[in-house]
Amino acid sequence: MTSCYVVHEAPVRRVAIFGGTHGNELSGVFLVKHWQENGAEIQRTGLEVRPFITNPRAVKKCTRYIDCDLNRVFDPDNLGRQITEDIPYEVRRAQEINHVFGPKDSNDAYDLIFDLHNTTSNMGGTLILENSRNNFTIQMFHYIKNALAPECCPVFLIEHPNLKYATTRSIAKHPVGVEVGPQPQGVLRADILDKMRKIIKHGLDFVHIFNEGKEFPPCTIEIYKIMEKVDYPRNKNGEITAVIHPSLQDQDWQPLNNGDPIFLTIDGETINYEGDSTVYPTFVNEAAYYEKKQAFVKTVKVKLNAKGIRSSLS
Repeated sequence: MTSCYVVHEAPVRRVAIFGGTHGNELSGVFLVKHWQENGAEIQRTGLEVRPFITNPRAVKKCTRYIDCDLNRVFDPDNLGRQITEDIPYEVRRAQEINHVFGPKDSNDAYDLIFDLHNTTSNMGGTLILENSRNNFTIQMFHYIKNALAPECCPVFLIEHPNLKYATTRSIAKHPVGVEVGPQPQGVLRADILDKMRKIIKHGLDFVHIFNEGKEFPPCTIEIYKIMEKVDYPRNKNGEITAVIHPSLQDQDWQPLNNGDPIFLTIDGETINYEGDSTVYPTFVNEAAYYEKKQAFVKTVKVKLNAKGIRSSLS
């Protein structure tokens, strides 16, 4: 008997696993290429799972992107942009991906996309949530977190009224970002690879048992919600004048309080955090974000509730 606290969700039949959205983040590239050759471990009964390299030119050059960040151009303007000779490669590629796996915000879009990323920050195996009201995704994250316990698996909510990402995975009805680090750009690490692989395994297991009719009761998860991006101190020429303080380096997801050190100048001066409440920094000293003028992201810890779910075909 189905509880009144349980909602029926459409079964998930088409899943994509994206690697190489950033061509120098090698765990996703390595896994996707492996699964393209031998996909037995990602197949589940009644489920179509498609591993896909999203930015092949950047992968070939082992660079983040060719012309612009592929993970920021899946907005209506770029997806509807007229193709010309001078159009950035990643915008053209975004339109191609949207054609294959979308169209975005349509009934024909893929049900679920796992988008695999690495970070140079000490974020561990992080799940990225785009919508705080997506019961299915929250339930999946709850399942993955429990499957990985006692290993920590933070959930990062990027939903914000003024910060728009337009991610590659946002084509799907249920977009899932997987961010695993620390790992240098252009490098593979076995432990990081293993964390990413486990996250995908548990995610696919969840989809399978959901499709088979298992009812998931209401749940609550603790998440880190994005609040603000923090830039490095800069001079009048826009040049960085201080680096991440040793006390903050590698301390992703740890509490940061008023008066705690965050930056250190070349002359040894400490710059402290000024804030009214505790925040939890992440993407601390991420290499790829120097160009985006971002030293770290401030988050707050909150709890998210999901209704119970059950497949509408069960």
